[in-house]
Amino acid sequence: MIRQPIIAVLGHVDHGKTLFLDKIRGTTIAEREAGRITQHIGATEVPAKIIEKISSKLLKKFGFELKIPGLLFIDTPGHEAFTNLRKRGGSVADLAVLVIDITQGVQAQTKEAIEILKSYKTPFVVAATKIDALHYWDSKKGSFLENMKEQSPQALQQLDEKIYEIVGKLYEFGFQSDRFDRCTDFTKQIAIVPVSNITGEGIPEILMLLTGLSQKFLSNRLEITEEEEPKGTVLEVREEKGLGMTIDVILYAGKLRINDEVLVGGKNGIIKTKIRALLKPEPLSEIRDKKSAFVNVSEVSAACGVKIAAPGLDDALAGSPVVLAKSKDAKGQIERELKAIRVKGKTGIIIKADALGSLEALTQLFKSQGIKVREADVGDITRKDIIEACSVKRANPLEGVVVGFNVGIEEHASIEAKKLNIKIFRGNVIYKLIEDYKEWRAQEQERLKREREKKLVWPAKFIVLPQYIFRNSNPAVIGVRILVGKVRPNMKVLNSQGKIVGKVVSIQSQGKELDEACANEEVAVSIDKGVVGRNIKLNETFYSYIPKKQFNDVLTLDLNEEERGLLEEIKSIEQKIEEEKVVE
Repeated sequence: MIRQPIIAVLGHVDHGKTLFLDKIRGTTIAEREAGRITQHIGATEVPAKIIEKISSKLLKKFGFELKIPGLLFIDTPGHEAFTNLRKRGGSVADLAVLVIDITQGVQAQTKEAIEILKSYKTPFVVAATKIDALHYWDSKKGSFLENMKEQSPQALQQLDEKIYEIVGKLYEFGFQSDRFDRCTDFTKQIAIVPVSNITGEGIPEILMLLTGLSQKFLSNRLEITEEEEPKGTVLEVREEKGLGMTIDVILYAGKLRINDEVLVGGKNGIIKTKIRALLKPEPLSEIRDKKSAFVNVSEVSAACGVKIAAPGLDDALAGSPVVLAKSKDAKGQIERELKAIRVKGKTGIIIKADALGSLEALTQLFKSQGIKVREADVGDITRKDIIEACSVKRANPLEGVVVGFNVGIEEHASIEAKKLNIKIFRGNVIYKLIEDYKEWRAQEQERLKREREKKLVWPAKFIVLPQYIFRNSNPAVIGVRILVGKVRPNMKVLNSQGKIVGKVVSIQSQGKELDEACANEEVAVSIDKGVVGRNIKLNETFYSYIPKKQFNDVLTLDLNEEERGLLEEIKSIEQKIEEEKVVE
């Protein structure tokens, strides 16, 4: 027996994800005489009969035979819903539609969607929406391929230009792609389908491709048996009037019945509960409409979307697995899932998210960028998270931060973060959180580098300009030319015999105080304890004194070749003095 493939829809904000789903429903509902649309909880099923009616010519043209019972579209578009469609080692979604506005191309959240699809290894097709907005294109209901025959050369050229912009961007992510009718190998190329959410143009092609690809390449994955144990994932946890806390579940294997005992992952451990009611919406009702009524059913089979009413679901987690309590190793299954997502490491950032799916996606994406994660868990940011981040910060200031996706922050945590100066990143766009952290890290790295540089002595070599002796002592104020390196205030001055003659108190040029003077610059320096003619000889070369314990650290600075050579020169002068002391 073969089940319906589960299809998720992802893409950038305002690129037409919801309209695309509405058009899928609208187009198919308009053909309802061919077979009734089944509305699930959180999903819309498009039956095989309707696919046949809308896309039969295309299925024949591309050599696809209709075998699946239909397509199950997840109603809630976007990354968050997709990440909650998770299961161990991948996604419950068999295929995804990546919606890209053809007039805008790949945007920030498109990139994020691609990264998420890559990390979950989910195959996808691209719906290049808004072709009706292209200047020369005359969009009509129905098949894109048929409508394309009636377009002007300018329209076809403009479409090609826009499609190849998308092709170029997808290539940057390591994907080969092309317009669907030009693809020669669907296992290696991403198919791009031009679509209009206004006229419905291209919808037949999308349905044909999703049907054909799932049958051709996912038949083993879609194979189910009557005896198979039920497996589902929690799409959403929500309170319903008269029912209390419920879970919306996508069932992708087996059957669930009323009075079945199930296990669900919760905030504080595993929840064991008995199914009190299995609910599906009234036929054709819109699932996002809060007024939509539910129908009680005694059992449900995969693949489907169902609302489960049961006691004790208050702490249930979106993205958690749902398994039968009597299943073999049921508790172990969920424990392993939770353990795999809830990270506990030695060092790295702290991540908090609102659901298991978003937590897993966020953690995977941070790790894929080479960012370590010390702890990842579900829930609001707490005082404990801040203290954890503080302990990380002591060892690595760039990792001692807290990242929160779609979560709040407890009052005590907020106070503690201000007190301990812990940076918190919060938002509801995964990509933006990663970008913000990376940007902050780069700035912080630069700041810490500057601070570290200030504490280290830069190699410097300079000579006295005899014509510019402004003061002989207390302090000596003399004109100098920097030969190599940088002279800074508070730097101890070393002569060529290895003796410290004093300390640079200040640097001036044209009446202005300077923080540093670099190679080839001529400046006035005041040297405390320096006396011209006694320890400051006019024909002598002077150096910066670098403490022995700093040599290795100074080597890590951005020194040029001359400065590296000078460092060795200073080292040998100082070593010579050390050796002379030992001999004495």
